This record gives sequence, structure tokens and C-alpha cells, in this order.
Amino acid sequence: MRVIFLKDVKGKGKKGDVKNVSDGYARNFLLKNNLAEEATSGNLKALEAKKKKDAALEQQEKDDAVELKEKIENLTVEIKAKSGEGGRLFGSITSKQIADVLNKNYGYQIDKRKIELNQPIRSLGYTNVPVKLHQEVSGTIKVHVAEQ
Repeated sequence: MRVIFLKDVKGKGKKGDVKNVSDGYARNFLLKNNLAEEATSGNLKALEAKKKKDAALEQQEKDDAVELKEKIENLTVEIKAKSGEGGRLFGSITSKQIADVLNKNYGYQIDKRKIELNQPIRSLGYTNVPVKLHQEVSGTIKVHVAEQ
């Protein structure tokens, strides 16, 4: 029997796959536990439509990420902090603070986990911080830490 997998089944198939399995396995396990549905022509057409919709949504997300990258590339984020001798900060500037300033001052909603700051910024001056906006799109933000 041909079935369309609705969920990943270890050793058999992944979500969205169309495969032939034995009739008993399909009826008694896959269909009963809502892990798969029978591959009728209507269900196959619905699967194709869903795949096209998902591809279009993925492309739209990528286009939005590219557009956001172009906007933030020309941006310099100003953060004020207290510092001691030699430009060393009391504390540090974290990715959360950078994300908060981007949201509050510029209106860009970027998740702090997407800001790839290996170590927090601990000195005054300019720092280029990489940002992963999408799987295939990365950009950099220039962060200027100034004396408060």
C-alpha cells in the first residue's frame, strides 16, 4: 500500500515522503496512529500544494532576511556604558543588550540568539558583530560602545 507519511517514522520514512509499505503495517500501525495517510490522488495533490506553499513561504523569509541585512549593514548601534582606565568597561555588552537597542531605537526585531557574539564586548570603541538572519543570510552590525 502506498502511504504519505505525516510524521517521521524511524527506519521507514520522513514527513512528506510517499512510500510503499505492507498492507498490514499500514492499516494496523501507520494509519491507526495517524503517522501516515493513504496515498490517494487527492491526498497527493494536497501534498504537492503544501510543498509549493512551504517553498514560497521559505523564499519569502529569505527575501525578508536579505532586505533586513541591507538595512542593518549601514547601521551603527550606539551603546553607552561606564568604563574605567584604559577603556575597560565595568561589566560587558551582551547580545541581549544589542538586540534591545536595535528594537528600541531602530525598530528591528532581531532575536538575541541570532547575534553571534562569541564573547561579550568589554572595551570602548567600535566592534563588528556578525548576525545570522537566515540559514543562508548573514550580516554584520557595527556596535559603538561609548563612555557614559
